Amino acid sequence: MGVCGKREFELLNKIGFVRYGGSEEELKAANMLLDELNTLGVKGELEPFKVTYYDVKKVKFEVLEPFCQEYTVRGYGLSGNTPAEGLTAEFEYVEQAEKVNLLNAKGKIVMVNGNVTTTMYKNIVEAGAVGFVSFSGTAIDDVELTDIEMRTLKEDYLKYGKIPGITMRVRDAMEMVKAGACKVRMTLEQEEGETDSHNVLAQIEGTEYPDEVVTFVAHYDSTPFSNGVYDNGGGTVIIMEMLRHYLENPPKRTVRFVWFGSEERGLLGSKYFVANHEEDLKKMVLLINVDMAGPIIGSDRAYVTADMSLKHMVDYLASEVGHPIISVQDVYSSDSTPFAEKGVPAISFARFGAAGSAPGHNRYDLIEHLSAESLQHTSDFIEVFSDRIINSVVFPVPQEIPENMVKAVDKYMHRNQPKK
Repeated sequence: MGVCGKREFELLNKIGFVRYGGSEEELKAANMLLDELNTLGVKGELEPFKVTYYDVKKVKFEVLEPFCQEYTVRGYGLSGNTPAEGLTAEFEYVEQAEKVNLLNAKGKIVMVNGNVTTTMYKNIVEAGAVGFVSFSGTAIDDVELTDIEMRTLKEDYLKYGKIPGITMRVRDAMEMVKAGACKVRMTLEQEEGETDSHNVLAQIEGTEYPDEVVTFVAHYDSTPFSNGVYDNGGGTVIIMEMLRHYLENPPKRTVRFVWFGSEERGLLGSKYFVANHEEDLKKMVLLINVDMAGPIIGSDRAYVTADMSLKHMVDYLASEVGHPIISVQDVYSSDSTPFAEKGVPAISFARFGAAGSAPGHNRYDLIEHLSAESLQHTSDFIEVFSDRIINSVVFPVPQEIPENMVKAVDKYMHRNQPKK
């Protein structure tokens, strides 16, 4: 095997810091990937694209009746501002924000279960609510050891309008509802604007079929608070190692590598790419996405958003080389999906941590939960699979997305999102 888990782990250590989409830290990570490419003698390219940003200047949330209590909260990014003196309104808990929950929501600040989905937000705005409250965490969280999630309204939410919102701890939300909170004041002041996020691009020309392109992708950004080594430093370093492999073993087909920015903000980097590389998409015969890798204990997965024959190939190859992997034909909540929407067959590889072993999207996404051996384990199979595909005499993957996957992708891109 040509890939090296130890080398992957060393690079993972370097990029293991918070790098939220559009931040200076994300750009720092992009430049580190460029430096790695330069060290290998490969010309890399930074592709900037615009993303929104926000900076919360003030946020406050108070219960006024039937008791007085101020709670620690975070402002919902890009949800606008309240009046400077705050927004005072009646309060109602509306569970899943179904229309039946919202019959009396006009003019109120409403609380929903967990995160606010697109459908929830649409229903809340259309019901005439003037503000919203979401919550995160668990009822047994230690406030010193956990963070309230930083959440943002995505672009597709805003077509329904903009109302201010906050996120609080689930334990505080339970206390409010149990005590019968009925009148609250929300204060939110934030600056909103635009900045740049970046994709990182590189390519190795094919020796026999240069006009057929297999594209490796991974996102290198993280969520707030998270060092993002599991999600998705692991995928980031694996495709860098695959680039090194094909430098040493020239591929018959052209191999492109793209590290996407701002995936955690709604697949923004991959959406920008497919919208601005239409001619390149015509040459892509397969997209290989690696998103989440490295947990010491866990299991490998493959999500095939392509013809069922590709899933059968994965299963056959896994049996041949003795690699345990669970494969399904399905959509994966990652950068592969915008490509599949454009008709590019896609497969996503991941290694999911066993329950409780590899936290993600929080301060506990840490390198000590991962290992070089685990990265090697996943990379070895991706290398074997990729070599078979990239160097095949006749390309084996049908160049179409089957109807059942077309429907699944369409459902996903309308924001009925399965979890990773």
